[in-house]
Amino acid sequence: MVVALAQEWTRKGFRVATIKHGSHPATLDAEGSDTWRHMHEGSSLRTLIDAPGGRVLFEPSEDGADPVALVRRFMSDMDMVIVEGFTASDLPKVEVFRAAAHDKPRYDASLPNANRWIAVVTDGAKLDIDVPYFKFSDTGLLMTLTAIAWDGALVLES
Repeated sequence: MVVALAQEWTRKGFRVATIKHGSHPATLDAEGSDTWRHMHEGSSLRTLIDAPGGRVLFEPSEDGADPVALVRRFMSDMDMVIVEGFTASDLPKVEVFRAAAHDKPRYDASLPNANRWIAVVTDGAKLDIDVPYFKFSDTGLLMTLTAIAWDGALVLES
């Protein structure tokens, strides 16, 4: 869903970035390589790899990163940043719920941040929830979801 939203907003001419919250350590560099050694043996605070076709910044991080702080620090030149994960944050949320993977959606009206849920997108399960929900197969899903997300977006001032 994040990929589809990013594609749609990019197609509309926006500069879009994404942030993905990982639940396990990212292993983008092999132990013993030069870049790994810069960080682990050289105690470098940051190591940037610039290679044909892309660049990666390695920086030690603490658990519990704040997605808004990450946007301000690394993506302030973007028109829009779509964030995946960070479910405990106070950001507006569109949940992707797959019945095959979970018994019920994360959304629960009793959650302290329940008012931050904009919608739920599902693989076809019938849901008894008080926020809009859509099936992946719904015609016009992307356009409708894009409009709903835009209306509920968190806007950061420079």
